[in-house]
Amino acid sequence: MSQTLEVRFKGTRKGYFIWDAETDPIKVKEAVIVEVERGRDLGRVTAVGDMAEKKCGSCTSCAVGEAAEEAAPPKQVIRRATTDDLRIHREIRSSEEDVRQKVIQRVRAHDLLMKVSDTEWQWDRNKLTIYFTADKRVDFRALVRDLASLFRTRIELRQIGVRDEAARLSGVGRCGREYCCSTWLKELSPVNLGLAKDQHLSLNPSQISGGCGRLLCCLKYEHDFYVTTRKRFPKEGKTLRTAVGSEKVIAVDIFRERVFLKHEEQGSRIIALDQLREEVEQLGDSLPSPESRPHRAT
Repeated sequence: MSQTLEVRFKGTRKGYFIWDAETDPIKVKEAVIVEVERGRDLGRVTAVGDMAEKKCGSCTSCAVGEAAEEAAPPKQVIRRATTDDLRIHREIRSSEEDVRQKVIQRVRAHDLLMKVSDTEWQWDRNKLTIYFTADKRVDFRALVRDLASLFRTRIELRQIGVRDEAARLSGVGRCGREYCCSTWLKELSPVNLGLAKDQHLSLNPSQISGGCGRLLCCLKYEHDFYVTTRKRFPKEGKTLRTAVGSEKVIAVDIFRERVFLKHEEQGSRIIALDQLREEVEQLGDSLPSPESRPHRAT
C-alpha cells in the first residue's frame, strides 16, 4: 500500500511524493530523502495520507514557480533521513549565506539590477537555486555561466515577488508575531485596497502594509465578517425617519451595535441598533434584517 506525503523544503517550497507504507508508514515531521528531477533532496513531512492527497489535488504548484506536469506521477521517497543526512543538511544550510554573498559580488560585477534574496542548495549539491527580485526583466545568461563555473553545479535563477521574498526570509509583523506567510499561510491570495475600505481602516500605506511593502495578508481574515455585519445597519449618509424626525446616519459601530445620527436642529445622538429599528418600524419604514449575526474570527 502506497502512502502520499507532502514534503516541505526551505522557505515555502514543497512537493508531493509516494512512500511504500505497507510495513513502515512515515509520520508527520519526519525528515526524508526524496527523488527530485536532478538527484536527491531532503525535506520534512508536513502531511500524510488523505490530507496530503487532498492538498496535492488542490495545489497549483509543487514548488515556488514550478508548475507540475499534468500527467507526471509523484516521485518516490527514497528513505528516511539518517543522522549523517541531517548533519550534511545543516552544513549546507549554514553555508548558504556565504554563497549568497558571493553571488551578490558576481551580480555587481555584471552590473545587473537585481536583488539576491536567498540561495538554496539541493541536498546532494547537484543544483543551486538563487532567488532574486527585480523591477524589470533581467538578462542573466552571462551571470549563470559565471556562477556555474564558480560553484561547479547546475545554476537556477528564479525571480520571485516581494511577498514570496518575505515568506522565504521571514520576520516579525506589527502584531509581534512571525509573518503568517512564513509559518502557516502557504498559499498567498490577492489582497486589494477594497478590503481596507470595507473595514473602514486608515488608507495610509504605512498603517496597512506588511514587511514586504504590500497590503497586509490579515486584511482578508475578517473581511467577510465586516461585509456581512454591515448589511444589518443602515448605510452611512442615509436619512431616516425616526421618533425625533429626519436624521442622517453619520457612522455605525458594528461591535457595540450602535448608530450615530444627526438632526439638523436637535444635533447628534447615539442610539442602539435595536432601538433604532423599533423607532423606524413604528413609522412604517424598515431597516435591514437582523437575522444573521456573524461571529467574529478570534
